[in-house]
Amino acid sequence: MGRRRRLVDPAAEAGAGALPKVIAALSRSLPAGPSPEIFRRAKFDRPEAAPALWQLLFRLLSPRSADGASASLALEAQVCLVKSALRSQGYPRLVLAQLPEDGSRGSRELLLALSWLLARGPLPEQLLAQAHVQLGDEIPVCECEALASPGPRVPHVEAEGPVDIRCVQWLMGRLRFRWRCLIASQQEQCTLLSKIHLYTRGCHSDQRLGHLSVAETEMLRDPEGGQQLLRRLERENTGLEAALEWRRGELVFWRWMDTVLGACPPEAPAAATQPTFLPRIAERGLGRLELAARELRALQEELCEATGRRRAAWEARVGGQGRGPQWSSARQALQKAVEQELAALRWAWEQDRGPARPHGPHRLVRCEDEAPGGQHLRAAEVIQALRSQEACLEAALRRLQGQCRQELARLAGALPGLIWILPPRC
Repeated sequence: MGRRRRLVDPAAEAGAGALPKVIAALSRSLPAGPSPEIFRRAKFDRPEAAPALWQLLFRLLSPRSADGASASLALEAQVCLVKSALRSQGYPRLVLAQLPEDGSRGSRELLLALSWLLARGPLPEQLLAQAHVQLGDEIPVCECEALASPGPRVPHVEAEGPVDIRCVQWLMGRLRFRWRCLIASQQEQCTLLSKIHLYTRGCHSDQRLGHLSVAETEMLRDPEGGQQLLRRLERENTGLEAALEWRRGELVFWRWMDTVLGACPPEAPAAATQPTFLPRIAERGLGRLELAARELRALQEELCEATGRRRAAWEARVGGQGRGPQWSSARQALQKAVEQELAALRWAWEQDRGPARPHGPHRLVRCEDEAPGGQHLRAAEVIQALRSQEACLEAALRRLQGQCRQELARLAGALPGLIWILPPRC
């Protein structure tokens, strides 16, 4: 009697064959990514896979300092930094914090932490944006969160004793001085860019640009720098191809991660409530959306009640007031602030009604004539938007400063014999 053949699911067999390629693509898209064999050993919690994953997480959580002095840190220091960064970002599993500081164990937990980072957002795309090679002179025109530089939260430090006001004034003076130095350096950079664009006018092969950028000028001045730039572009293209391949086979990786999560022993009661690593499921997303909607409705009701109580208290406190020079000046200042905010909202509404403006950096191009339509932005439009935002921020700052002065005056009046001297205007 012949042996019976084992039935194999063709889809599962195809997924198992594609898994090494997907993991290899993920490794190529990560900085100093480990080999697929490290991922396989980490599934079985092999200790020899832990150091490579600790170093990978360290580079992912500190991308800007990984190429500097922090790259030469000992493994123990990297382990501490990774634990602190994951805890500050809200990593839910407590098993990671219990791993030894020498980085000798916990490869499976590190693989779960890496998958958690991948599920939170487009990690390969963020790495590509950080390592993007700029050939033109670019400038950001939006303040979206994607342009913010990632980094650990700044810890709150309590003062050991009373703080001298002179120390605070000295720190404020240093801050103003550094702001002025930064603005002066940016103005100098803009002047140099304008000179380069003016002197190289007509040298570019693309007639829409008309002039060279700083990087292109440096390539002409130093051919060896051009070779280095070419190698950087090749590395960026390799990372882009790897990220595209990873996106095409991402579902295979998440199915494999479900088996890795299933292999974890239930070490704590909270481990059973951990979310699965499939990041986008319609049913779960609908349930969370309904829960968020209920919480928002409850919060709206509480806010309406609190607003009504505060309005009634304000009307009772104001009473017959509403006349006099102080009330008139305060009303005029409030009316001016409201008009500025309304103008900013109208400008934003007009911008939203038009064609959608692209986010991200724009290339600086010196144009003597009118810029063509499409995705181009004129400097005057950006300056107008920035001035409108500046006016709104200044109005909000003056309003907050007035509230702080009133509160300080109230506190100073509660202490007999205390003389309150307003700080000098800067």
